[in-house]
Amino acid sequence: MFGARCLLRALRSCSSAPCPRHKPTAKLSVRDALGAQNASGELVKVQGWIRSVRSQKEVLFLHVNDGSSLESLQVVADSSFDSRELAFGSSVEVQGQLVKSLSKRQNVELKAEKIEVVGNCDAKAFPFKYKERHPLEYLRQYPHLRCRTNVLGSILRVRSEATAAIHSFFKDSGFVHIHTPVITSNDCEGAGELFQVEPSSKIKVPEENFFNVPVFLTVSGQLHLEVMSGAFTQVFTFGPTFRAENSQSRRHLAEFYMVEAEISFLESLQDLMQVMEGLFKTTTMTVLSNCPEDVELCHKFIAPGQKIRTYAKKQLSNVAAVDLLVPGVGELFGGSLREERYHFLEQQLARSGLTEAYQWYLDLRRFGSVPHGGFGMGFERYLQCILGIDNIKDVIPFPRFTHSCLL
Repeated sequence: MFGARCLLRALRSCSSAPCPRHKPTAKLSVRDALGAQNASGELVKVQGWIRSVRSQKEVLFLHVNDGSSLESLQVVADSSFDSRELAFGSSVEVQGQLVKSLSKRQNVELKAEKIEVVGNCDAKAFPFKYKERHPLEYLRQYPHLRCRTNVLGSILRVRSEATAAIHSFFKDSGFVHIHTPVITSNDCEGAGELFQVEPSSKIKVPEENFFNVPVFLTVSGQLHLEVMSGAFTQVFTFGPTFRAENSQSRRHLAEFYMVEAEISFLESLQDLMQVMEGLFKTTTMTVLSNCPEDVELCHKFIAPGQKIRTYAKKQLSNVAAVDLLVPGVGELFGGSLREERYHFLEQQLARSGLTEAYQWYLDLRRFGSVPHGGFGMGFERYLQCILGIDNIKDVIPFPRFTHSCLL
């Protein structure tokens, strides 16, 4: 087997790309092309989808977008190009010179020398129309196509940026990322109906569980993080969670993403709140800094003027707890100090008849226990909050809710 040093040397030395004899055409994303500092006729190639077509006597104008930015790149071509296939929604590859634009609407434009239609689009049959602002409810009918619209493109770019910012915050704060399981034998929160996991009927053995015990899709990674906080001082997870609630509410999904953290040697609710506040502020500042146009589009056309309420402290089961509430969304964060008293937990589990199933949880208090606490943040609700999106179904790529699992 390779040692670490041998593996590094092998990775540095290997290359599958032959040395080119001539300088190839530079391939640029639309975002990079728009941000190019030197637009002095460099030969480039851009790939994407046509957002608009405007034909004049001698000039053909296209706007091409590849999802890397809200703004599209203007392509200027000779009118001799066959414009019949250059329709709204078609995918194209354009080669030409990146030059400074004479128009005040953009800094650069692509002077096309070659345009290849990669995939045709029947604009008349396409469910989205050029220059028409479709309601989000209408877009939900087309989960396989709605990502091509400006508004969903902006939301999903913000979602990607927020995901990276959350991971960066925890890494910079010294947290260890834990992949908590999706399949679990415990009900962490008791907050809703569980999805039970079973083999398909073709391989199911009658009166026998695949895992020997009933198992479910997780509703939270908290208990697994509590396990890990006994070895790592600060841990977090970021993944899908599931609740089988029969609700058509604009605030609920059957599958959604949770950001959860657990911190050992934590005795103050104020210390926990500082981490929660730091996560919210740092992530939001990063998103506002890196995606200003996308955030502005949502605020301008969807729901401007959201404000955040203050923290609300509460006492649950003799442990200090805290929620962060935001208008139009409700609970965004929920956190608490965990119950550390062994005998109290033992009595509670005995009353519920759960001592055997949760003996491992008591063991955490027997072997090197420390005061600890943690929190969870609903990721989709966070996106609703910062973007002003009214319905949670519009901030996740493929929403799953009761009576609906499209794709």
